[in-house]
Amino acid sequence: MAWRIWRGERGAQRSMTAPAPPQEAPDGRRGTVAAQPGSAPHEGAHKAAPHGPIPRWLQTAAGWSWRLLLLGLLLYVIARVASALRIVVLPCVAALLLTALLQPLTTRLKRAGMPAILATWCSLLAAVAVIAGLGTLIGVRFSSEYPTLVSDVTHFGHQVQSWLAGPPFHVRRARLEQLVNSAVNELKAHKSQVAGTVLTGGKYVVEIVAGTILTLFVGFFLIKDGERIWAWLTGFLTPDRADRADRAGRAAWQVLVSYVRGTVLIAVIHSVVIGTTLWLLGVPLVIPLVAVVFLAAFVPLVGILVAGALAIGVTLATRGWVEAVILLAVFLLENQLDGHLLQPQVVGRIIRLHPLAVILVLAVGGVLGGIPGAVVAVPTAAAITRAWPELRKGPEPDDQLHGDEPAPR
Repeated sequence: MAWRIWRGERGAQRSMTAPAPPQEAPDGRRGTVAAQPGSAPHEGAHKAAPHGPIPRWLQTAAGWSWRLLLLGLLLYVIARVASALRIVVLPCVAALLLTALLQPLTTRLKRAGMPAILATWCSLLAAVAVIAGLGTLIGVRFSSEYPTLVSDVTHFGHQVQSWLAGPPFHVRRARLEQLVNSAVNELKAHKSQVAGTVLTGGKYVVEIVAGTILTLFVGFFLIKDGERIWAWLTGFLTPDRADRADRAGRAAWQVLVSYVRGTVLIAVIHSVVIGTTLWLLGVPLVIPLVAVVFLAAFVPLVGILVAGALAIGVTLATRGWVEAVILLAVFLLENQLDGHLLQPQVVGRIIRLHPLAVILVLAVGGVLGGIPGAVVAVPTAAAITRAWPELRKGPEPDDQLHGDEPAPR
């Protein structure tokens, strides 16, 4: 009897300490029933995390941050490689711009019945003849008018010395002459450095000649076989990607061609207006200054300011402040004409960039590539903005690709 009582107490204790058997949930699955509200939590339950979940905006910002850092690193590496290979990169870029300028002429010659290779040679030789003729004319005029410029600048320097020696500055003439003499003595003391600069200039001359030859060589094949080269490049892609790349490339190329032609037109207008004004005012070095104005037009917003400052400075030093004020008024009038008529109508419809975006793109291009980087920054940004939507589009329907031809009966 005592033995049965003792076994009954042991069974009661085991039933109190043993875990509850799995029970059937309301949805038909077997498992432990969840604790009822108000019941004490199990001792092995996990405690709540001390911090809440990461905000969504912080996750997005972190994701964009490492992607932007990776993109910046890639652009830096590309810029460094391009800087190391500038003797190859710059001629290729120049050849691309030359091709964009000459392709319409070559196309017209082909349509007139001229063979492709002959049309390419005619276009390229015409461009070489124009550039060589202008370069020769600029060199001849610069050599013949440079002594006049030196004489006029020296006379202007004496006038400035007399002006500074009088009221209200009262700078002693001996002090001004001492500054001039110290500058001359400094040049004589660093004669070896000047000689090294001349040798470096000779090295640059060799690079310019080699780059010019490479530009003409690359430009010839781009004008002649541009379509086949592009087809070969897109042939490595799948049909869907090749179609999108082809549409994006053609859109970017159309923007580049239109930009180069429009910029050349604006540069010619600037050169004619400023050149005529300088000729009427009797300023020396008219043709070199016109060439500077023409080249400065390829750097939007900034180039014309630099060229204008140089032309006004030469005019002030050679003809006086009255002529300099007249030239300044002409520049201001032309700047308004360019900003409200030429740029919006000729180039603004092509690049579709806000002036603030143009300034930022020019700054980035100038920091990465100097003057050549500033020249190609705006057309590159315009081409990318035009090509990017084409890359994101899907494949075009077959009826658009084949010109909406009716199905055969």
